[in-house]
Amino acid sequence: MNHFDFGVIMEWTPALLQGLGITILFTIGGLILGLLIGPVFAVFSLSRYTVLRIVSRIYIDAIRGTPLLLQLFILYYALPALGLKLSAPVAGILGLGINAGAYLAEIFRAGIESVPRPHVQAARSLGMSAWQTMYRIELPQAVALVLPPMANEMISLVKSTSLISTIAIDELLRSGQIAVSITFAPLEIYMVVAILYLIVNLLLSGLVRWLEYRSGSARRSELKRTMQEVGV
Repeated sequence: MNHFDFGVIMEWTPALLQGLGITILFTIGGLILGLLIGPVFAVFSLSRYTVLRIVSRIYIDAIRGTPLLLQLFILYYALPALGLKLSAPVAGILGLGINAGAYLAEIFRAGIESVPRPHVQAARSLGMSAWQTMYRIELPQAVALVLPPMANEMISLVKSTSLISTIAIDELLRSGQIAVSITFAPLEIYMVVAILYLIVNLLLSGLVRWLEYRSGSARRSELKRTMQEVGV
């Protein structure tokens, strides 16, 4: 009968922590890229220009309708056939960011559409352009509304980083697989991997709740000041 081996855990935890560091770096890189892409395509989705709405719809539907794993394979394995060879880290961050951007675009779009229409109408009646209204009235309110679903996307992104192991990046799960192949101790190794994932996601959830609490009053004050400027 096999016994639980704490020695394996002590020996391999430093290597797993290195893998966790890579997971966190790719999560941050993918999230930053996603946050750059998402709001842009959210605005495109609500644009009065048909071309922008079509481009946004194609991007969102194509990304959300195909697996992230396939997208990573296309970036890393298929693009070289077209003469574009990406390194594994670049392909990993691009894949995660492009994928997250599509989901964040829908999150931001829903947040913008939830902004009370009288606020928008008041801003437009006072001469604000569509872009000024978007960035001064709609987006500030939308950000407060999208924090909870953004937290879910961040947690999903952390878990999605496990897929970049398929393009030879030694993130947390791949580090665990390597450790298991050497130690033949899957219970001990995968338990540590699971705990590390759980810790990161719990910390992210706590951070988002703290941001919601801390930024709530500040956003309300800023919004009140802005709405007073536009006469609401």
